[in-house]
Amino acid sequence: MADEAPVAGTAQGQPPSDPQALLVEVGRGDERAFEQLYDLIARPVFGLVQRIVRNAAQSEEVTQEILVQVWRTATHYRPDKGSAMTWVLTLAHRRAVDRVRSEQSATERETKAGSRSAERSFDEVSESVLARFEQRQVRRCLATLTDLQRESVLLTYYRGYTYREAASLLDSPPSTVKTRLRDGLIRLRDCLRVGS
Repeated sequence: MADEAPVAGTAQGQPPSDPQALLVEVGRGDERAFEQLYDLIARPVFGLVQRIVRNAAQSEEVTQEILVQVWRTATHYRPDKGSAMTWVLTLAHRRAVDRVRSEQSATERETKAGSRSAERSFDEVSESVLARFEQRQVRRCLATLTDLQRESVLLTYYRGYTYREAASLLDSPPSTVKTRLRDGLIRLRDCLRVGS
């Protein structure tokens, strides 16, 4: 046992299973130290993550992300600020909480988007049905008018002509078209009231 060399870079007398010494070595790029550290921290990290995330598959994914983060950011570890295990578990806690928040936000966005599209769809369908119903009522009521009344209404209200222009198109005196237009609108109004 005395012939065994300590892990490269570790202080004499510190066992290679000391997370603090291993993390310092990982910060120097020692892959062997990372393997040993991985064996020491993977289970506690997974346990903490699983308690927060509460989904086995996501917990495994987050745990792997944390372990990669430990490898990449080990140089940020400062032994004088706390133990290696505390540092690693703090990273794990933050990452797990971030995942939960991210999942909640995504779920809320999907729910809002779904309800908005459902509301929009309902509103669009309602408007479409109402418009078709109104069009049918108007057509039905237009059919009850005399030819001159109907054409006067169609030219002035649906095609945008003035009553004088409509009179010219219908080869009728403006006063006649104006009277037929007024009578036609009154009949339309009464017909539409009855139909609604």
